[in-house]
Amino acid sequence: MAIGVAAPKTVMITGVSRGLGRDLALELAKRGHTIIGCARAQDKLQSLQDEISSSSSSNHLFQALDVKSDVGVQDLAKLVVERKQVPDIIVNNAGTINKNNKVWEVSAEEFDTVIDTNIKGTANVLRHFLPLMIGRKQGIIVNMSSGWGRSAAAQVAPYCASKWAIEGLTRSVAKELPPGLAIVALSPGVVNTDMLASCFGTSAALYQTPEAWAPQAARMILNLSAEDNAASLTV
Repeated sequence: MAIGVAAPKTVMITGVSRGLGRDLALELAKRGHTIIGCARAQDKLQSLQDEISSSSSSNHLFQALDVKSDVGVQDLAKLVVERKQVPDIIVNNAGTINKNNKVWEVSAEEFDTVIDTNIKGTANVLRHFLPLMIGRKQGIIVNMSSGWGRSAAAQVAPYCASKWAIEGLTRSVAKELPPGLAIVALSPGVVNTDMLASCFGTSAALYQTPEAWAPQAARMILNLSAEDNAASLTV
């Protein structure tokens, strides 16, 4: 991992309106980087845009988008090309988790939502943005994984399955990339987000906040290079 002062970059973050995505966007913008952010919640997205724009003059772009929509992701890719803002780094952060339950008690709809968001949503971004990065012969993709993408836990089998898939997807795509690009799986560690609270309940408050997590995560992501291709890392 190359260490040094990062030149201003364009960083795209999915699921940017809350939790890890939001605080990572705020941290990167504070450091002078341009943010392309997407999320489903228009109100939270607007709030983040207002906060970032008030303290930064960069040409940020925020788009209401559900990564489960392949057409929606394709439209965003077309827009960044029109604006000449092809990302230097993409953080596939959008994700969801099932409510704690034994797998046979998880509804088909809830299981589909986890898979469609966490796996297919990531694949949609890769489908439409990797060709843009390949055309520039550079780019870093960060697929947000989890400790549960490398271990197992009861009650969250759909989520574990999706994050194990992210690890495998990342390693496979790494073998397909040309020189100059890299794709990594990044576990954020244990952070007190809404998703953690859904699993851990009130004990989630014992862990670090997204705001405390973001500076270390930003530093790590900005220092990734083509040499890190295929790595499974943890903040």
